[in-house]
Amino acid sequence: MTNTSTYDYNLPKELIAYKPAYPASSAKLLVYNKATDTIIHTTYENILDFIPNNTSIIFNDTKVIKARIFGVKQTGGKIELLFNKPIQNNTYLCYIKGKVHIGSILSFEYDLKCKVLELLDDGSRVVSFEKDGEALDFLSLVDIFNKIGHIPLPPYIARKDEKADSTDYQTLFAKNYGAVAAPTASLHFTKELLSNLKSKYETSYLTLHVGAGTFKPVEVENILDHPMHSEYFEIEKETQDIIDSDKKILAVGTTVTRTIEYYHRTKKTKGEADIFLHPLNKPQRVEYLLTNFHFPKSTLIMLVASFLGVDKTLEIYQEAIKNKYRFYSYGDGMLIV
Repeated sequence: MTNTSTYDYNLPKELIAYKPAYPASSAKLLVYNKATDTIIHTTYENILDFIPNNTSIIFNDTKVIKARIFGVKQTGGKIELLFNKPIQNNTYLCYIKGKVHIGSILSFEYDLKCKVLELLDDGSRVVSFEKDGEALDFLSLVDIFNKIGHIPLPPYIARKDEKADSTDYQTLFAKNYGAVAAPTASLHFTKELLSNLKSKYETSYLTLHVGAGTFKPVEVENILDHPMHSEYFEIEKETQDIIDSDKKILAVGTTVTRTIEYYHRTKKTKGEADIFLHPLNKPQRVEYLLTNFHFPKSTLIMLVASFLGVDKTLEIYQEAIKNKYRFYSYGDGMLIV
């Protein structure tokens, strides 16, 4: 269970979802009941039939930035930059496609300039941004990104972003800018489905700004040696009170699960969460999970295995493949109750 290869499986390429289901709630939903060890195949439209009564449901209200921008180096060579997250004092972590050096100046539309400050061993770069000679704070930078940038679709969606992705890759309740990947389990909710859910269950929100590290593969043989990425989170008082109560919780997505479990262990209400959930570090507070189907050998499938164990997780994944479920960010999902 600590061997990375244990979490591998073969996925037919045609089952990778390149676009979402329309309407979103028509996506398939695999429901696994732990108590009865049974699987039911349905759609998100029927999810209310399977969530236990008196469950508190927690969502992630982060908002995806148009974090991919294209520009030029001083030499005239083209460059692609993927924003990751702010660090401190108006400096930022980014990934840059193309060779750069410390001191390199990159130019983008809207007179946006980027200066490379550090080259980190993990391939990321520390940079600063300015416009008209003035350093840009995070919200000012986001405002420019939203004018010139592109939705940062995951690397396995092998196409350019389209206009529809601006809404498709954003949750209905996205509120706080900071993510470079969507909390995808929430993408299946239409206004009608969300309204019906709220009429029956207590719902609340937390914020975890999903970073590019969510796509970082586990490259070590032993998962315990994997350097887990960290992401910024905040939890308001209302949601803290729910987590601190004895109510049953359904976490909508791996991001919500990680945030709840980090808070439950540390009692920190904001900061950088770096918790790595797997079968040897199981959830202590979250009972139920709604999530998509994840990449082989990823920290995300390991999180699912923290609820179910490795064998049962892979068995369910094989059942999903057999029934032609669509995988990854724009794909179908599973509910564990």
